[in-house]
Amino acid sequence: MLKLNKVLLASSIALSAIAQADAPKYVFYMIGDGLSSAQRQVAEYYAQGQQNNPDYHLAINTLPVTGIITTQSSNSLVTDSAAAGTALATGMKTDNGVISLTPDGKELSTLLEGAEKQGKATGLITTTRLTHATPAVFATKNSNRNAENEIAVDYLDSGVDFLAGGGYRNFINGEGSKRTDDRNLVDEFANNGYQTFIGADATGSFLSHKAKNGEQVLALFSQSHLPYAIDRIEGETPSLAQMTEKGIELLAKDKDGFFLMVEGGRIDHAAHANDVAGVIGDTIAFDNAVKAAIEFYHQHPKDTLIVVVGDHETGGMGLGLGKQYFMNLDRVANFKESIEDKLQKVYQGDRAAFFAHIAETYALNDLSAEEKASIEQAMDFADAGQKDEAHIWGGYDPVAMSVAHITSKRAGVYWTSYAHTATQLPVSAMGVGAESFGGFADNTEVAMKMAKAMDVKIGL
Repeated sequence: MLKLNKVLLASSIALSAIAQADAPKYVFYMIGDGLSSAQRQVAEYYAQGQQNNPDYHLAINTLPVTGIITTQSSNSLVTDSAAAGTALATGMKTDNGVISLTPDGKELSTLLEGAEKQGKATGLITTTRLTHATPAVFATKNSNRNAENEIAVDYLDSGVDFLAGGGYRNFINGEGSKRTDDRNLVDEFANNGYQTFIGADATGSFLSHKAKNGEQVLALFSQSHLPYAIDRIEGETPSLAQMTEKGIELLAKDKDGFFLMVEGGRIDHAAHANDVAGVIGDTIAFDNAVKAAIEFYHQHPKDTLIVVVGDHETGGMGLGLGKQYFMNLDRVANFKESIEDKLQKVYQGDRAAFFAHIAETYALNDLSAEEKASIEQAMDFADAGQKDEAHIWGGYDPVAMSVAHITSKRAGVYWTSYAHTATQLPVSAMGVGAESFGGFADNTEVAMKMAKAMDVKIGL
């Protein structure tokens, strides 16, 4: 019996060694916030039209393994980003609004923390504030996703090697700060040995910086979220792909490999605002970041795992409208600004100026009588200082939203919501262990499959 036990022990050790050898050295977790099949496909259709190539596919739609996942949280069929992110990071359900804790407050271990215990370098990249829910769930714990000042402090102790995105307002003190204490976390990161790049003015030095082995980086390029892709001015702030490339440059120097989470966070924001062009622009920007990961994969095909997924669908986006069997995405091709960040600020009571503005920036120089009347109705509402009690405009500026709905209708796109929906999501994967991500599953299972592939422990 003793001899048999020794044989079984030896076999167990051998199997463990094989599992370790088969674990990916480099792991990319690419999360599109608000990204479901409709958002992926509308961006692909648009790109096909612009390239006059019906065979063109987004990179996210070319990965060899594809599955479908459900997204409900522990207290709602419609999840928020905190609960969905927690599921994707820890393999456990929690309530909406909660960051990597169980509903009763127990701390949950994440994939990033598991990678750190293996000695891997780690990174978090986002186009939102770094303190927003999706990046936060991988490295912090909080019962309230809106406690962004506390989340910023938690990053100090997280050990994450590469942190990049927006939201320096929660890290600084003084002008532009959202902090209620006198702490300057940027200085504290610098004192901990981090290279810091703060504000849009730091974009050039960030992009030209040559990373050294063992270096750590904190890069925050905007007070709040980074600009939408449609609003971004080249050189003023880095693209998501550029941040991803710089993250790879640093993290790949670690001999133990890395874990990198990259979030296309503003796909969600554009969909909340029913902004077709905004969704398309940020989905393509996210796809370009995925291309950077795929390029790295081709250099290290036997050591790399890439998983692409959304956290939930936003907006109830439908491709097709009413009884009409058409879509015309050329109608959004020449748009020059986002609905949320730009157009909402335009109407100040001057109707002629507003109509001139949308003719220039949204190609709305041929409004029908019905379209013009809907905008004027929203102007009447705004001029009267009324509140959107019926939620016709989702709490956004009524005049801007009337334009969003006209442009959506012209493109043949329909929205059911200004919020998240319970729609199932595609998940795509390639590389070491990718075959396990096919089929129908829950979002918690994505994390559990990643944990198994990486040979790390997550959850409780």
